[in-house]
Amino acid sequence: IQNDRKNTLASVCLEKNLLKSRSKLDFHVANQLFVEHKHKLIYCEVPKVGCSNWKRTIFLLQADLNMTAAEIEHDHIHRTSVIKKLTSYPPAKQEEFLSNYTKVMFTRHPLERLVSAYRDKLLHSEPFYSITVANEIRAMFRKNKNSSEKVSFQEFVNFIITKNLNALDIHWKPMFLLCDPCNIPYDVLGKYETLGLDSEYVLKIIGAPESMHYPSLKRYSSEKRTTGDITLEYFRQLSSEQIEKIKKLYELDFFLFNYSMK
Repeated sequence: IQNDRKNTLASVCLEKNLLKSRSKLDFHVANQLFVEHKHKLIYCEVPKVGCSNWKRTIFLLQADLNMTAAEIEHDHIHRTSVIKKLTSYPPAKQEEFLSNYTKVMFTRHPLERLVSAYRDKLLHSEPFYSITVANEIRAMFRKNKNSSEKVSFQEFVNFIITKNLNALDIHWKPMFLLCDPCNIPYDVLGKYETLGLDSEYVLKIIGAPESMHYPSLKRYSSEKRTTGDITLEYFRQLSSEQIEKIKKLYELDFFLFNYSMK
């Protein structure tokens, strides 16, 4: 499975001319990479692909605390200083870790990830997204600028397709831009669709304790996870033109990580 994923990635990187010689790691990519030294792991954070639970796992591996993943709050895990970003080290150290540590990234079907980001960020009361970003979207697409009605999925999609790729928020920025898999040789390419299996594989190859397992916690436990069926429901709200534009935006994610565009 890993060989198939890596071969697909390598052929698309070559075909699409995405390989580049780099003198140093791009800051924005390094900022997505988290380092766990005890088991020599580098994890690339792709939001909406189980990243909170992976960070909980890294926290427990690194901190060696007598606690469970469920005891670590969602907000705390994204703010803790226990987990270090690669950017917190000098360039020579960054290259040393990249050469010697097990490098991992996880992906998800691009459209399902997009719907998950919309549901998580625009439908809940998270100030930055439900107020700041939502107000920006309302100002762009509504005649009544004072309308407080929640941003619709159609408005959200229109907002995204008007933006430059590199200007997109990390929760809906294409995955290949976040982790640069054409130029960083990841040892494991995991998928959200096989998250449990792939996570156990990562834990095994880095020599994690046998008692350590990837947790399947949810931030909003009362809600259903975003599935293919839920994604389809949201995409039925869009015009064919919107669908074509959004698929074009995430085209390289579809190709690189072998997801169907149908």
